[in-house]
Amino acid sequence: MVAAPAPPSAPKPATPAAPAAPERVLPRVHRLASGPPNHPYEIKGEAYVPDDTDVPVREVGLASWYGHPFHGRRTASGEVYDMNRLTAAHKTMPLPSYARVRNLANGREIIVKVNDRGPFYPGRVIDLSRAAARQLRITGLARVEVERITHDEIRTGAWRDRTPGSAQAAARGNVKAQVRSARQSSGTRVADAR
Repeated sequence: MVAAPAPPSAPKPATPAAPAAPERVLPRVHRLASGPPNHPYEIKGEAYVPDDTDVPVREVGLASWYGHPFHGRRTASGEVYDMNRLTAAHKTMPLPSYARVRNLANGREIIVKVNDRGPFYPGRVIDLSRAAARQLRITGLARVEVERITHDEIRTGAWRDRTPGSAQAAARGNVKAQVRSARQSSGTRVADAR
């Protein structure tokens, strides 16, 4: 007796590819509209007057993040929200803008494109995309420093002077300079700090 051939095995379902790491954001100069999305608006009884000029903005406060429920919807700037890109929402920063966001708990920094309005909760200064929050290692709320990159900083490239990690490198450079100065003034050998 001959054994019946084994039935063909069912094809295995394709495993979804892991999302690619978000592309780095490179700031560029955009024309700032004096109308929408930079016109005054009201949310939950609170009035907001966004800037429509190239102003510097620096704030310290809480960052939150938003993801799936908003993915694919239009942002205040008219772009489609993609939770896998490095974007953010701000209540009054001119749209579009670019900002440096630094997690004060761990020192991680990223550049985001600000293309939406929010967050509309007391004490929160910026609402990050899911990808931006992950890059900063934020899982809920976190205390951050937000600094808008001006058009002059973009044109001159000055925004690059403070890329992630450069603050730590500059601090190491300052320590080494202090060590060299101590060597010269005391005439004794001092170990390098690393």
